[in-house]
Amino acid sequence: MELVVAVLTAWLVFVIAAMCLCTLRHLTFTCSRLLRRQRPSLGDAYDEELPSVTVLMPMHNEAKVAAYALEAVLANDYPAQRLEIIPIDDHSDDATPEILASYAARDARVRPIAVLNGGRRGKANALNAALPHATSDIVLVFDADYTPGKGLIRRLAMAFADPEVGAVMGRVVPRNTNRSLVTRLLSMERAGGYQVDQQARYNMNLMPQYGGTVGGFRRRVLAEIGGFDPQGLAEDTELTVNLYERGWKIAYDNRAECYEEVPETWPARFKQLRRWSRGHNRVLFGHLLRVLFAGKLTVWQRADAAFLLFSYLIPPLIVSGWIAEFLLFAMGRMPAAGGLAIAVSVVLYNAFGNFAPAYEVAVAEMLDGHSARLRLLPLLLFAFPFNAWTITTGFIDTIGDSVKSRATEWEKTARTGAGVR
Repeated sequence: MELVVAVLTAWLVFVIAAMCLCTLRHLTFTCSRLLRRQRPSLGDAYDEELPSVTVLMPMHNEAKVAAYALEAVLANDYPAQRLEIIPIDDHSDDATPEILASYAARDARVRPIAVLNGGRRGKANALNAALPHATSDIVLVFDADYTPGKGLIRRLAMAFADPEVGAVMGRVVPRNTNRSLVTRLLSMERAGGYQVDQQARYNMNLMPQYGGTVGGFRRRVLAEIGGFDPQGLAEDTELTVNLYERGWKIAYDNRAECYEEVPETWPARFKQLRRWSRGHNRVLFGHLLRVLFAGKLTVWQRADAAFLLFSYLIPPLIVSGWIAEFLLFAMGRMPAAGGLAIAVSVVLYNAFGNFAPAYEVAVAEMLDGHSARLRLLPLLLFAFPFNAWTITTGFIDTIGDSVKSRATEWEKTARTGAGVR
């Protein structure tokens, strides 16, 4: 009994300490975004010698949004002779192939390919199939439900004027914010995560993350690492850590906005978030030690990398702390201040259970001029049980994949086409 009590108490202390460190980290990011000079992006510079760019657009059954996504890319102000667009038909069985063929017939910049070999479906595999067809070293990626602003390609491409930059990331802004409570909460989460968190990490020369879409990378970097993991479900996290392990930098451009369709229902969000958790934790298991001992990273960058890789373990960690607290209480051995300490640490860090703490969300909305949205902050409380359960389910999936050597399957997020018309 005493051994059980000692183990539970030690674990509870560990959870509290971890939450306090996370709180301090995010408070530092918030202060950096508010108080220090913001690091500019090379997208603010002008260079007549813009590089050639290949845009990859993975698509699986995207008939509802494919045309709008292509129209937005074609409407960009990038020089036509330096722009190549490769939509990737990934085993579609709707009208997507016909839509891509019609655009290819009318504009030579659009060069669709099809992944129809009966093999794996998923974004990582689709990108691997398309990369040999790219003629430019600078490769940008846009998901089919994203509509880039008119100057976005130019801003992203300019980041590669720095020879040390291996990838660039722009800002994701939901376009269907007013469709449901889910979209409103996700819009607040995105604001905190990009306007504050990503910009602060860029300010502090830490590890801003390549986010899988609304960004790009050097094609030769993918050649160095042998392409994306075909089993991977978080190719963006995988590329992020691979870049930093090899001494490359990732640039972040807060003004390079692209507009996305976020999930509008809780079931759609569950599938998306579970996939992200499953894929992200796979990268954690495969790269944690390599990142921690990467000689090209500073101590602070390694610490930031560890926090990044562990980000999808925060909800399971909090839940485990609650379980330890309950068991100690049931045995009559709960430390007097334990309940208060873990409650305070959880609220301070998680701020009602969202990925971006409430103070990051609040600062982001004020910087964006959306102060009226702050009245929704208390509703983030109701997202925590959902997020915790979903992310924990994804973590269990990752464990099962490792133990059973189980193949992963890509679960597509349903589209509605909201906000593109």
